[in-house]
Amino acid sequence: MAIADQAILNFLEPIASLSTGRKQELADLCFIESVDKNIDPLRMNVTKAAQSVYLVKGDLGLRFVNNGKVILRGGSPAAKHPINNDQNIKDTIALTDIEILRIDTDLLDIMMTWDQLSGDDESQTDRKAPNVTIKNRTAGDWMHDTSVFSVEKLQSGVFSKLPAANIEEMFRRMTPVSVSAGQVIIHQGAEGDYYYLIQRGIAEVSKIIGNDGSAKVVAELSEGNAFGEEALVSDNKRNATVTMKTDGELLRLNKKDFVELLKQSLITKVSRAEALNRLKEGAVLADARLPSEYKFEHVKGAINLPLTEIRHLLSSLDKTKSYVMYCQTGRRSSAAAFILIQHGFDVVVLDGGTRGS
Repeated sequence: MAIADQAILNFLEPIASLSTGRKQELADLCFIESVDKNIDPLRMNVTKAAQSVYLVKGDLGLRFVNNGKVILRGGSPAAKHPINNDQNIKDTIALTDIEILRIDTDLLDIMMTWDQLSGDDESQTDRKAPNVTIKNRTAGDWMHDTSVFSVEKLQSGVFSKLPAANIEEMFRRMTPVSVSAGQVIIHQGAEGDYYYLIQRGIAEVSKIIGNDGSAKVVAELSEGNAFGEEALVSDNKRNATVTMKTDGELLRLNKKDFVELLKQSLITKVSRAEALNRLKEGAVLADARLPSEYKFEHVKGAINLPLTEIRHLLSSLDKTKSYVMYCQTGRRSSAAAFILIQHGFDVVVLDGGTRGS
């Protein structure tokens, strides 16, 4: 296999319309495959994921459901488009040794959606130029910044779950903030007021644990990471302090806009009956309360994913499974679900918690 280069990507549709940054990302994620003569390349997909397959080099025979046949040649105008876009194709056969390019269809669609939402006016603004500051960036400028919003984050983070209409609006409503090393952004015990995205810089998350009042650093956040959501989702006070470790730039969204654009769109609440149906289909029941509460009393079969520890438990969870979160009222389970959703998990919340069901 060989890595796809920019010249090849610039020839293919709709890939050619992607921004330069997105094409650079894509080049690192897809490869050119060699296929021997007399092999059907469309039958070589060993993954379950849908793929867009392009003919890069050689001659490929296409047979349609009506038994019509054509020859597709690499480099021709017709080869700019995925072979398997035509639902009338019955099968294919390599008439010569050929080269093909496979791209995850969902990955490509995410890139296309994000780029089109952020606009295609790259040539009008150099986003790395000195005069393009945090204060005069547009929503499109933020969304084009692949160093912060990489395709990996768009595939499995909070943005992969948001309705497309909410994404651009969120950036329009966000306020840019320049911050300095040592500056405390949120204080443990304070009221929740903003949701933050780190555009540049590193922040430390610390918590006061125990009765001696000493704080312990529990996490480090960098570009593209978000924080401050737990208090906004659960309507509780801040459960940690976040301090800038370096100078940086943040994007800030107020609570009202956060609830409207993110919370209501991302968190799905289900009835007890729907929760039971999901569990019968293999979903995992998870209790978001403290271990002491869980130990005293919990729903039979539930695992314990305490909101206070959930970030540390992410690596132990299975992303192939669905989760039904619960607590007593739905507040802590909603906050826990939001964190899991940001990290690519499929999660719903028991509406009203155990008290409401």
